Amino acid sequence: MNIYSIAYKNLLRKKTRTALTAGGIMLSTWVLATLLGFNRGYQQGLNRDIDNMGFQVLLTAKGCPYEAATLMLKGGTGLRYMAADVVKTVYKNAEVEKVTPMLMQGVFDPNKGENGAVAAYLGVDADTFPAMKPYLEFKQGGWFRDNAAYEAVLGYEAAELETREVGDKMLIPGVDKEIKVVGVLKRSGTQDDGTIFLPIAAVQKIFAKQGKLTGLGIKVKKDADLTAFENKLYDLPDVQVVSMAQVKTTIMNLVNSARVIVMGIAGIALIIAMAGVINTILMSVMERYAEIGILKSMGAMPLDVFKMIWLETAILCALGGAAGIGLAFTTARLAEAGVRYFLPYAPNGALIALDGGITAFSFALILGGGLLSGVYPAWRAARVRPLEAIRIEGEQ
Repeated sequence: MNIYSIAYKNLLRKKTRTALTAGGIMLSTWVLATLLGFNRGYQQGLNRDIDNMGFQVLLTAKGCPYEAATLMLKGGTGLRYMAADVVKTVYKNAEVEKVTPMLMQGVFDPNKGENGAVAAYLGVDADTFPAMKPYLEFKQGGWFRDNAAYEAVLGYEAAELETREVGDKMLIPGVDKEIKVVGVLKRSGTQDDGTIFLPIAAVQKIFAKQGKLTGLGIKVKKDADLTAFENKLYDLPDVQVVSMAQVKTTIMNLVNSARVIVMGIAGIALIIAMAGVINTILMSVMERYAEIGILKSMGAMPLDVFKMIWLETAILCALGGAAGIGLAFTTARLAEAGVRYFLPYAPNGALIALDGGITAFSFALILGGGLLSGVYPAWRAARVRPLEAIRIEGEQ
């Protein structure tokens, strides 16, 4: 007696019921794998964005620190301005390895798109900023000559949007200042792709912000006490200290809180799917009561019957689980787009990182839960008494 063949054929007897149960298992697996992939992808993306900033501490003018950091991460404009002489004050601390001043300006260009768009112009120090961003590579050209030159380096996406390359001239809307493109960056997968970099002194002059900054990136020495250093910075007047490690922790705490709720929902979906498994297999056992009795009267042992019913459960869960894993890979980018729409800040790169470990864990959890659900129906089938089952069938 080939119990594998019998188990498979028994599932095909009620195709609609089997398909619906497998569909429920598939959706549960999809939710579980997608959530686990999102957790890993978001953490990796956030760590990558923080690391790519090149500094551990960000100084901004007084305001909301986390909103300021989010704006800086996304390439937005600073909230307020602070005095440029803060650079000298910060350099006096022994913990400081490098600092890089920044002046962000957002300019509305009515000629871009149907309703216009805001272009991000970031004034940076040509001497310190490139060292903070070693991952930036050039597709064309290089960095500007000095901090007062009317020159620009375009991020990959900014160059495509502006349709400019090295040697072209650009006109900054609203201020009617012409700048020359001296460099175009390769795609980096960060907020820098959409940024237009200018020398900081040029930005201060063009936008009449002499002696002003929107941010100051600080890279500390490896052996420095970051907490003690931040406590020193808190004493500086009119500036806000933003620890990127704290920003990362805060964002992850918010994400984890939401993830607990969603995982709870996924757990409920898993329980419902397992209930469907029990219902499907148990109904199959009841409908085949006499058939199981005949099998036992022909010499089938209770363990053989238990294995047959349990194998039906395994096949059902394996098919549903495999389909759910495939669905998770297929819809990963669509789910990612939905996450980016609802989250106030989403890091660059893939937000749903599915790999062999996550998919194997999701599949094993679904299969394990299914096999556990199949124990009771298989036990009921194994306890069927041949004569009683045949008698009941005859009476019907």
